[in-house]
Amino acid sequence: MRFIPAGSFQMGADNWYPEEKPARRVRVDAFWIDETPVTNAAFAAFIDATGYVTLAEIAPDCRDYPGLLPELAQPGSAVFEMSAGPVDFAAPDWWEFRIGANWRAPLGPGSSIKGIEDHPVVHIAYADAEAFAAWAGKALPTEAEWEFAARGGLDGADYAWGDELAPGGQFMANYWQGDFPRDNQLDDGYLRTSPARTYACNGHGLYDMIGNVWEWTADWYAQPKIERKPKGACCIPANPRGGTRGGSFDKRALARIPRKVMKGGSHLCAENYCQRYRPAARYAQPIDTTTSHVGFRCVVRSAR
Repeated sequence: MRFIPAGSFQMGADNWYPEEKPARRVRVDAFWIDETPVTNAAFAAFIDATGYVTLAEIAPDCRDYPGLLPELAQPGSAVFEMSAGPVDFAAPDWWEFRIGANWRAPLGPGSSIKGIEDHPVVHIAYADAEAFAAWAGKALPTEAEWEFAARGGLDGADYAWGDELAPGGQFMANYWQGDFPRDNQLDDGYLRTSPARTYACNGHGLYDMIGNVWEWTADWYAQPKIERKPKGACCIPANPRGGTRGGSFDKRALARIPRKVMKGGSHLCAENYCQRYRPAARYAQPIDTTTSHVGFRCVVRSAR
């Protein structure tokens, strides 16, 4: 883990997506954070020690999902597959619910984590991340902690390394190159996840804070409040948190399932779609939804 001293920073951004507004000054207490996302090897150690079963390995209860076809009420998870032609971004077709897909079989039956033990673990639900953190004696970061750490000391910069996506043509993170979702030019050599220390660390010595996999935070999703800018250091909000749980399973609107904030973007973020490979970027993820591009890392809140 790396130690992050207490400090203040500009959280959010005004020049990208609406959910990141407004840019505001906040401060956080000191904490430790994992150098990398939790890897397949680390998660396997947790499973071996506890016998824990992840959400993707458990068949959903049809009573919780009105309208779910019985044949789909089986253990599985969403796996990305490249589109063959033009797509309607309003109705994405690049996700396939694949029966048998989970953290140990990331592409479904017949796949495994052999040879990718040092890649971030994926197909992780929020409860799975919480269970690992509790076992490890850690916790999930708040959105503010995560963003402060991701910035690496570069206050207000667009990216974790500055204001240029690929300075001097150098790739700084694992993201999509080409026309998403049908043409990945693989300029960085990776179609899916990459080893957790493939790219240079940020100013805090942290790897993969941007791209590779989205990462869960402990905060419930809410739109940031627009408040007056503080006039002094004493007025800067300390250790801000997200919204309340809200939402519920609803027969008329499954979109109301509670959501947590995810940060960092993933290998599926692209210049033509979802430019969320930035510290300020955020996404509302249903707590029961697992995919092939969602992982996590942990923190410990204590002084050096």
